[in-house]
Amino acid sequence: MTVASLGLGTYRLRPPAVHEAACRAAEDPKTAWVDTAPNYLEGRAQSLLAPALARHPVPVSTKVGFLTKSAATAAVADRALSAAEAASGHCLTAPYVHWQCAQNRTELGRDRLNVVFVHNPERTTGDPDDALRTAFTALEEQVEAGALDAYGVATWDGFETGMLTVPKLDRVAAEAAGTAQHHLRALQLPVSLVTATAFAQALDGEGPVAQAAGRGWQVYASAPLFGGKLSDLATRELADLLRPDLDVTQACLLAVASCPGVTRVLLSASSPAHWAEARAALREPPIPATTLRKVLDVLAPD
Repeated sequence: MTVASLGLGTYRLRPPAVHEAACRAAEDPKTAWVDTAPNYLEGRAQSLLAPALARHPVPVSTKVGFLTKSAATAAVADRALSAAEAASGHCLTAPYVHWQCAQNRTELGRDRLNVVFVHNPERTTGDPDDALRTAFTALEEQVEAGALDAYGVATWDGFETGMLTVPKLDRVAAEAAGTAQHHLRALQLPVSLVTATAFAQALDGEGPVAQAAGRGWQVYASAPLFGGKLSDLATRELADLLRPDLDVTQACLLAVASCPGVTRVLLSASSPAHWAEARAALREPPIPATTLRKVLDVLAPD
């Protein structure tokens, strides 16, 4: 059993904190990672990250799917979107996916992207399998063109609702690539002591986290502190059960990082102190699965 690495999530960062947060995330080159999206911070996240990424060439994951108003206007002007598609606020058509990948490279200052996630495909209109197949095909073409290393799926509740399953994603990616050797290599989903369905399943070797890990995919845990609310929901007694020498927030982070199959925990930490505390927590030995089961029974009973 191992502890997942720490990565910087940018969804909840304040714009003035982005540059320094990215520089802090780059301090450990063995594990450094930044996760972002073109719609984060009202469409400013990637451009705000670019100067730090130019100084520190750390790996970055970004996304395709959601549209800001400015992006929609630009994509329509470039004929990558129809007016109707732009009005929906979310799109996974091939022209848009190619257009947004190019925009992502420009905004991030990168010639090649590390990972692009299909962002919340549960928001798509029409047949979800068709939308995924179309997006995956475009992303395979990005890989073939040398503009992308790998792609994945980032979801909020796609597995909870049953719209998504790992076997389905694997099958659709193989169909898109025309071979089982596709480039779908990553999954991003909420894993915390509150959003605990996938967490509990992973402890039993089941569910999306275990299935993705079994295929050798990277698994990114988003919202590990439940949007910052978990520190208020958890108690000192609970932290003592998890790891007595850590504070409540650190103990909750270490719990997620100890989830079998999770390879990276994404944290939006604006201050140097919060980032240092998170790094220190993830240097601790993993919390045993038996202890994690007990805690989930308390915080997220069936």
